[in-house]
Order: sequence, then structure tokens, then C-alpha cells
Amino acid sequence: MSERDTDVVVVGAGLAGLTAARELERAGHSVVVLEARDRVGGRLLNHPLTGTDHVVEIGGQWVGPTQHRILELARELGVETHPSHVAGENLVDWNGRAIRYRGTIPKISPAVLADVGQAQARLERMARQVRPEAPWTTPKAADWDAQTFATWIRRNTVTSGARILLEIATEAVWAAEPEDVSLLHILFYTSAAGSFDALIGTEGGAQQDRFVGGSQLVPIRLAERLAAPILHEAPVRRVDHDEGGVVVHADGHQVSARAVVVAIPPTLTARIDWRPGLPAQRDQLVQRMPQGTVAKCMAVYETPFWREQGLSGQALSVEGPTRILFDNSPPDASRGVILGFLEGRMARELGEWEPQARRRAVVGGFARVFGPQAAEPLEYIEQRWAEEEWTRGCYGGFLPPGTWTAHGRWLTRPVGRI
Repeated sequence: MSERDTDVVVVGAGLAGLTAARELERAGHSVVVLEARDRVGGRLLNHPLTGTDHVVEIGGQWVGPTQHRILELARELGVETHPSHVAGENLVDWNGRAIRYRGTIPKISPAVLADVGQAQARLERMARQVRPEAPWTTPKAADWDAQTFATWIRRNTVTSGARILLEIATEAVWAAEPEDVSLLHILFYTSAAGSFDALIGTEGGAQQDRFVGGSQLVPIRLAERLAAPILHEAPVRRVDHDEGGVVVHADGHQVSARAVVVAIPPTLTARIDWRPGLPAQRDQLVQRMPQGTVAKCMAVYETPFWREQGLSGQALSVEGPTRILFDNSPPDASRGVILGFLEGRMARELGEWEPQARRRAVVGGFARVFGPQAAEPLEYIEQRWAEEEWTRGCYGGFLPPGTWTAHGRWLTRPVGRI
């Protein structure tokens, strides 16, 4: 076992951990980074696209104009972006019909669209009252945190179509169902993003752009610029801490330091043996902060054939099993890639299926939306993040009812030297 001394230990070499290490080094501290995986990037992961010089991302991939910090970091590291493919007509698979439309508003019932519009406007008015850095201080925090988003949707919509669309939007952003998530958490996210459209939109929204070379290039280049050693395949098992500092025990390594920064999903912090144990409030928080459930699924074709039909590749499918679909082809269109997500309940249910059965269901859904040419891909790529030992879900943690107001202040509060 190697033994080291440093000023600060950082646990986790995803974007959060690597950025923390960078800021600590800039402040003049020595740092050691411990990473459980054999790579950096956490939930950012590139996957080579067979037969090309390109990659697709099987983790997080998009960036939008309101996401200033990651855009600034990418520019600093020389990682460029390119726009998501949006040219052509979109599709909505609605009540057994594939309906083509342009822009952001599908050609479905005007009553449904009006109902969604009034609900979204009401949500955004409420969200403007929420301070993203401290949601529990919102004047109506107790009322909003006492109900699920599903409860709010039922009370504030009149059409079943509007409820379905808001359910799909919830799955798309939080990889959870409306009944899983606190209304206050929805409002916190909306406030932080600037609007609900910023969360779900492509042009002008969070899915507007992609990274040239794949999103994992950002943490790879960030890691290259650190002086700090990054110790891979070193999951942290135990942390001893007192007023004098910390001793972090990882597989094959023991690191003594003045402090430790823990930059892993909050729920996973409960799997570390803390000596002494963490305060009950912090432990209660992470017991109530699950990860979303999602499988990212891609079918690869010789060409993006849907473009020849005047389609953008973006689609919304009520039936599913993947309910949100995108054209994820490389910039030079050397292959065609349809991307769909199994999210929330669908991800949990199909996650229990045999891989070939799940593939048939997903590709069958692609074929229903884009036609028989989609039924026979060259390659099928799938990443189920809930199965990942050092992630256990995506896209991130979410808070069920009662959690923000009772325990939220413990999310970023230090515990001694931790």
C-alpha cells in the first residue's frame, strides 16, 4: 500500500472533483485525487463509433447557452462545440399517428397545447420565487415541498394530453416520474436553469450544442493540466477525521491530509465508512436523495436516412419505450445515429429484461417512428447508468417531498475537515 501526505484529498475525478482540484491548486494547495474507475470523467464517457474517427457519448453530452460555467471551462481547455442537428421536420408519435411539424410546437390538440402552456407559465412564475442556492428559504417552500410534481400536475391541468407531456418532460430532465419528485425540487431546477424551456429545449435550450471530440474530452484535458496525481482504481473505503485532519483509506492507498473534498454522487457517500460517523442530518439527507434511472440507447446506420425524408431526427413518442429521440450522428454524417432514452419507470421495467429483448423493444420503437429502415441497425449501443457501481444512476440526484425543507441545508455544509 502506498502512503502519501498532501494538503487536500479530492474523492472523485468527474467534473466536480477535477474542478475542485484545479481551484485548490490555484490557491496554492497540494492535492491528491482518488478515483474509483480506471478513467476520469464520471458520467461523461466517450464511445468509439465503429468504422469512423468519431465518438458518441454514452453519458452526458449536451450543453446549452445558459450553462455558462461548463462553456467557459470548455473554452479554456480548447474544446469546441458544434450545434445539434435540427434541420428538417420533427415528429410526434401521438395516439398511433406520426405527425410531422416544424419548430417547437407539435401539431396536436390546441386544447392540450394551451393547457401545457398555462401550466408551464404558472410553473415559471413560481420558480422565480426560488433561490437556487437555498431553496428551503423560499416563502412557500413548506407548501411546495409537501407535494409531488404529480400532485401539482393533476391540480393544474385539465387535459390528459397535457399530463402526458409534462410526465415525459419530467422523465427527460430528472429520469424519474412526477410522483417521485418534490414540486420544490422542480422549481429549484427551473429557477437554476432560467426557465423550463431551457431545460427541455434544443435550440436555445440545454440540448443546443455538442462537444467536438465528445464531452469526455473536457475532463480528460482538465486532468492533463493538473499537477495533482490522479490515482485510478482507488475507491475510497474509509475516512478517519478529527480536528487535526483526515486519513483517507482507498484500495491500495492511504492519504493523510488537512481536509478532504468529496465529489461523488451524494447517495454514494453513505457507502464510505466515516470514523466518527457523519451527523445524523447529513446521513438522513443522503438516504433521501436517490439517483434517477436511465439507459442511453443508440442505433447506428450507414447514413442518417431520415434526413433524406426531410426529418430532423428529433421525435417525441407517447408509446415509447424511448419517448424522447434525437439525431446523434457525427458532424460529417459518416454514420446515422438515432438516440433514445429509457427513463424513470420504463428504465426500471426494461432494465429487468434480457439484453436482446430490450434491444428489440428499443429498435422496434425507432422503426415505428422512423420507418422500416430503422429496424436493422449496423450496431446497437446501450449504457445503463444505474448498473454502474460508482454511479448507480443518472442524470443526477433528485429530492422527494419533504427533503429540501428538512435536510437541504446539509447538502453543501462542511463536516469538520470534510
